[in-house]
Amino acid sequence: MSDKSPAVQARNVVLVHGAYADGSSWSDVIPLLQRAGLTVTAVQNPLTSLADDVAATNRALDRQDGPTVLVGHSWAGTVISDAGNHPRVSALVYVAARAPDAGEDFTALAAKYPTPPANAGLVHHDGYAQLSESAFLTDFAGGVEEARARALYAVQGPIAGDLFQGRTTTAAWRNRPCYYSISTQDRTTAPELERFLADRMDATTIEVESSHLAMVTHPETIADLILMATRGARGGASDERG
Repeated sequence: MSDKSPAVQARNVVLVHGAYADGSSWSDVIPLLQRAGLTVTAVQNPLTSLADDVAATNRALDRQDGPTVLVGHSWAGTVISDAGNHPRVSALVYVAARAPDAGEDFTALAAKYPTPPANAGLVHHDGYAQLSESAFLTDFAGGVEEARARALYAVQGPIAGDLFQGRTTTAAWRNRPCYYSISTQDRTTAPELERFLADRMDATTIEVESSHLAMVTHPETIADLILMATRGARGGASDERG
């Protein structure tokens, strides 16, 4: 899009995790980025409200020294869409992520696409929600080695029951260079919805034969996409990787 800021090189990366996860979901990607000489910060979202998660992300961005690539997985796509106009953000990377427009009812948008199986596994208790163990292992962490998937389940962050009702006040993807990784085997977010979002934001896009947790099953591929963003490079065609 013509109104996006020009691509620049960045030496910092801030990683934002989604719902049903914590910062450890990035633990396979982080050393790859550090090995490339980047300063990497993983945000620990409270998952209590959109405003709280945006505040946590902004605190991390405030600590960065210079241009920073902001990366969001799943729910965190909403967070980085709201926080991504921070002056230090040079580009946005979405990994199987939401990307609402300003004020958009994302639940209504998602309802236009196939219902992902993970939705049936959401369990509510005392105003919070989590995925059941079977839904987490099968739908959220499909393809992840069992012991690792169970460890990720153990650190699953409970989300506020009304978390997904939060609406962004801005859509930073309209103003920043964007990159998107579509998970073709996703059972938590419909791949068809991911393709729509990537196309709408005019993102440099890859397709990965992966479940929702592409950064766990395909860390090198996700790290490469983030590195592309730090270099300010833009690709043209989509690229599918197994």
